[in-house]
Amino acid sequence: MQNTLRKIGHYLFAIPFAVFGLFHFINASSMAGMVPLPGGIFWIYLTGVALIAAAISFLIRKKVQLAGTLLGVMLVIFVLAIHLPGAIGADTPQAMQMSMAALLKDIALAGAAFYIAGSSTEEGA
Repeated sequence: MQNTLRKIGHYLFAIPFAVFGLFHFINASSMAGMVPLPGGIFWIYLTGVALIAAAISFLIRKKVQLAGTLLGVMLVIFVLAIHLPGAIGADTPQAMQMSMAALLKDIALAGAAFYIAGSSTEEGA
């Protein structure tokens, strides 16, 4: 039963990241303005590839520790570089609430990614 739940959890965790990664390619130009670094569109495409790669890793259950760790780090970077400044500098209470929701979502997802990375083994990832 635990192995079945673990597999279901991997699939449920992976699917949204695959979709998020695809969105990075579909909506790259509109997302580029959120990137606090030069070359915004490049970073959008790179993170899109990373999200899809992590999703594939979780789906095929290969290199799960590496994928979970890197995904968790990337999500924490998103929190610190995008969502926290957005929450602090929000012009309206609604904008602050939206930024905080994104911040809390990415913190929770990073925690889950780190948990998966820490509890996975190469054989039974």
